Amino acid sequence: METKKYGLPKKERVSSKKEIDLLFTQGDSFIAYPLRVVYIARDCEEISDESVVSIMVSVSKKKFKRAVKRNRIKRLVKESYRLNKRDFIGKITSLHKCVSISFLYLSDEEKSYIEIESAVCKALETLSTKIQPNEND
Repeated sequence: METKKYGLPKKERVSSKKEIDLLFTQGDSFIAYPLRVVYIARDCEEISDESVVSIMVSVSKKKFKRAVKRNRIKRLVKESYRLNKRDFIGKITSLHKCVSISFLYLSDEEKSYIEIESAVCKALETLSTKIQPNEND
């Protein structure tokens, strides 16, 4: 049975409270506006394609009162990640790393899909360059 190339299954999402706490206490961050990216990379012994990279998306309830708008922004971020993840996962797999990523939406207004997708692509490029030098550690 062949796995989906562009899916975003449960295995690729950060969901445990322990992992989220670890991400925000020990993780590094940078900004690819309108997103703040918090990530933590660690070495992996056994690598399965589904669990190499896991993500979470967060939109502030303080900035967007309506759940409809928050959920739309989260869907746009997840969709742009889902369509652009293949090259990033390939790079991370070749480095024998596991990465947890959190995308936090910073802007006060809704951005278009094109703006969000360019921010996600920029974030993935920046992440792959930031994780690569740690290969010799």
